[in-house]
Amino acid sequence: MDFVGKRHWFFLLSGILIIAGIISILIPPGFRFGIEFTGGTVLSLTFEESVDQESLSTLMSSLGHKEAVIQKLGDESFLIRTKTLQEPILENEPSEREKIQEAINSEIGPVILEGAAVSPIVAQETVRNAIIAILFASFAILFYISWAFRLVPNSFRMGTTAIIAAIHDVLIVVGLFSILGKVVDIEINAMFITGVLTVVGYSVHDTIVVFDRIRENTGRRISRDIVTTVNVSIMETIGRSLTTSITTLIVISAIFLLGGNTLNSLLVTLVIGIITGTYSSIFVASQLLVVWEQKQIFGNRGTTIEN
Repeated sequence: MDFVGKRHWFFLLSGILIIAGIISILIPPGFRFGIEFTGGTVLSLTFEESVDQESLSTLMSSLGHKEAVIQKLGDESFLIRTKTLQEPILENEPSEREKIQEAINSEIGPVILEGAAVSPIVAQETVRNAIIAILFASFAILFYISWAFRLVPNSFRMGTTAIIAAIHDVLIVVGLFSILGKVVDIEINAMFITGVLTVVGYSVHDTIVVFDRIRENTGRRISRDIVTTVNVSIMETIGRSLTTSITTLIVISAIFLLGGNTLNSLLVTLVIGIITGTYSSIFVASQLLVVWEQKQIFGNRGTTIEN
């Protein structure tokens, strides 16, 4: 198959996904943020007996807290993160926290409930640190690939296209999360940040697999044409890339089915990121390398490789 010759279709698909995500972000609200970003209340619950998490989730929804994230710490203890609970307006009126505790005592069982406010400052620091980590990782990746592939002509281009492919994956993940936030109310929270950092690493790893085969085939001189060399390298690595991605997705799917909803943002991020990471390593990074060598996006004009 001539993957390189169809690169304009791959670029078009990527462009559509990225533009759709950007449009969604520009339409308020751009994202549905979790309480780590907006602030809220954390409730610590301790029961006398074992309690089913699903019944607790159903009760919180009936009380108007569908956004509540419930984490099971043990058979009798839970941690609930929800929006800021309101204080009473009238002097003798119970607070929202007291109403929740009364409902739990009545519907589920006796509970010891403690609450604390959550500041969004923690999340802001997390986002800033994540951006710094991505920038640092990008420079490290660029240096590593340029050095590891130093025997290949223009190895700097490999490092640069690998970073561009990783940014491509992040943009698609962020854009789709904006769309999903509007469609299925999925939140952006601290677990999403963790997932994005993981996606960057996965994307670069998958790209390096393809680039390493390009390096080997360049050394073997299977062709002096960059298009042929890249196309053959993709054909030789696509099976491995797909197998790795599919087995990883199977494990993530199992965690999604068996794990709690506290991991949903992380798992959805990983699913999207693995799919886009596999796609970008084959259909974006490698194609950008050819474009850079040929100085053109469309067409099939060949370029020779010189050692």
